[in-house]
Amino acid sequence: MTTRACDIAVVGGGVVGAAAALGLHRAGFDVRLIERGAPPVAHGDEVDARVYAMSPASARWLRELGVWQAMRPERLGAYESMRIWESRPERALGFDAADIGQSALGWIVEQSQLLAALWPALPAALVQTGSAVGAADIGDDGARLQLADGSSLSARIVLAAEGALSPLRERSGIATVEREYEQCALVAHLRCSQPHGGVALQRFLPGGPLALLPLADGRRSLVWSLPPDEAETLRTMPAAEFHQALASAIQFQAGVIEDSTPRLSFALRLLHAQDYVQGALVLVGDSAHVVHPLAGQGVNLGLGDAAALVGALTTARDAGQDWAAARVLRRYERARKAENLEMLALTDALDRAFRASSLALPRVLDVGLAVLDRVDPIKRLLIRRAVG
Repeated sequence: MTTRACDIAVVGGGVVGAAAALGLHRAGFDVRLIERGAPPVAHGDEVDARVYAMSPASARWLRELGVWQAMRPERLGAYESMRIWESRPERALGFDAADIGQSALGWIVEQSQLLAALWPALPAALVQTGSAVGAADIGDDGARLQLADGSSLSARIVLAAEGALSPLRERSGIATVEREYEQCALVAHLRCSQPHGGVALQRFLPGGPLALLPLADGRRSLVWSLPPDEAETLRTMPAAEFHQALASAIQFQAGVIEDSTPRLSFALRLLHAQDYVQGALVLVGDSAHVVHPLAGQGVNLGLGDAAALVGALTTARDAGQDWAAARVLRRYERARKAENLEMLALTDALDRAFRASSLALPRVLDVGLAVLDRVDPIKRLLIRRAVG
């Protein structure tokens, strides 16, 4: 069987991989997207339990790619403000989009809606589904991928967008720093008696942060980080008991919990790759870094990777340089490592601080948040960092 050739092979067709492939294709590179699973299936009117808090920076790039406009506007849940507290809601730190002249701090978007907009934008000839990478020979001058269907593909660069358990990263021997948070995220959609009004709520509890995010249909999306045994207890308890426990945990700031979808949970971890580039292999998204969801920045960091890589390769090519050269790829790595490590360190430190505070320094952070809420320059800096 003959070997097909392309400029760039993207392995992994999730949100970040598909966006990277689309961005590179729109920039004029010859791209192939390899996805081991089947093409994503649209959920129709069913609301997907997996949602992302999309920053304005991510929205801008997706708009440039024509993806944002392809999503159903009634499924884009804008939020204009956030309230964050520990034990006393009246001392909450408040973030408002108006503070930085924006119309929204971000949008709560379902994973299925993103994929349903991304995948149709990719020409069919660029995509190969149901075919995992069986073997990979990746060196400094390019790569050859042997696919499970017996075909092979050569490329000057291979992007690993396979998620936290990236096989290509593991095969390459790239070391990672990892930490198990000993927490699970409990997720569901809720119908509450009090309208959300476009406000995201987050309370820090001894076991981890509890967030209620506004959905476009008026409901709220729950993301509650908890020790695994507590998460399992809450996941399996009767709905009425769960609604009462949740309403109490959020100090009734959403009113009464009237209804909820089936609860799901998944384990949380921190991960950061020592290198984002090794020869012709480039890591993006969760293959390079996984952060705690308390700041809702995971997918935004991944899309930032994709946009930065497209920009770096395009700039080098348009300047007549070898766009696949190590110095170009290292330029991408330096830029993204700096930003990703900053967010990783921030979210990890916040998780440690609030959990320690809940055990040893009760109410200290509530006072700190109330003070911070009155220091406008710091508040504006934090908001701008969050929205990109």
